[in-house]
Amino acid sequence: MIRFLLRRAPSVLLVLGATSVIAFLLPRLAPGDAAAVAAGPDASAEQIEVLRAQMGLDRPLLEQYFSWIGGLLTGDLGQSLQFKRPVAELIGDRIGSTLELTIAAMLILTVVGIGVGVFGGSARSRLSQLTADATNTLLLATPPFLAGLLLIIVLGVAFPVLPISGEVAVLDDPVIGLQYLLLPAVALAVPMSAGVARLVQSSMHNVWQQDFVDLAVAKGVPRRRISVRHVVRNSLGPAVVALGMRFGDMLAGAVVIEMIFARNGIGQLAVTGVQNADYNLVQVIIVGAVLIAVLMQLMTEMVLAGLDPRVRLGA
Repeated sequence: MIRFLLRRAPSVLLVLGATSVIAFLLPRLAPGDAAAVAAGPDASAEQIEVLRAQMGLDRPLLEQYFSWIGGLLTGDLGQSLQFKRPVAELIGDRIGSTLELTIAAMLILTVVGIGVGVFGGSARSRLSQLTADATNTLLLATPPFLAGLLLIIVLGVAFPVLPISGEVAVLDDPVIGLQYLLLPAVALAVPMSAGVARLVQSSMHNVWQQDFVDLAVAKGVPRRRISVRHVVRNSLGPAVVALGMRFGDMLAGAVVIEMIFARNGIGQLAVTGVQNADYNLVQVIIVGAVLIAVLMQLMTEMVLAGLDPRVRLGA
């Protein structure tokens, strides 16, 4: 395992280094003057220049970058230009909401994606196969924002059984918190589950054609036992990889879902930061999102090696 991590370290560091450069440059390429926004609409040109010097925006770009990256490595995430508060404190206040949403969506994605995929891969009748294919097509054709709007209309307006805006922390009140969490999590997860279902279904069809499955059938092993002990287990590798890769998509999709359901998470904070040219805030959120996605990908590869004995981390 240590050899595997050491072998992956250069590529991980390269990705994080490139991300830090992009995260640093992107807010500066966007229209708008961060010093003017931070100074307010009534500030004079002299006041804006003084503030620009205080923020370090008058220094060369390279010097600004190394100053920022040095702060990140030492735990100093900087000060929000808009909120006048430490970025670490702002993110700490919002991260719980986004983590709740992402974890709940990942659980739903795993259950629905693997469930539909196993159903499609095990279906023997034409009607069952048609049902699995139709479900996959429907999920693929429904993006998260559309799923969110449909859930609000059906379960929030036409049949008001669940709240459609705001949030209550699950740890503070699990019953009420889950009611606020359910619709956003379903809207975020269900459309993405189609890709996982397709992978599982396709992988199961391939495994059913392997020689060891024919041998088990010839020995008279019940089909259900073959499916559970051999086919499903050997088909989950691609699904695990897809789930790990979907985590990054979840973080990106959470931005839209949090806006639709008025949740006070990192996504909404990022949108506010972009709208107000809050360099320090946007930079840290971008790097943090990529760092989490990279770590999830590493964990995915480790789980894949555990599921499939043919995969060796040192190979």
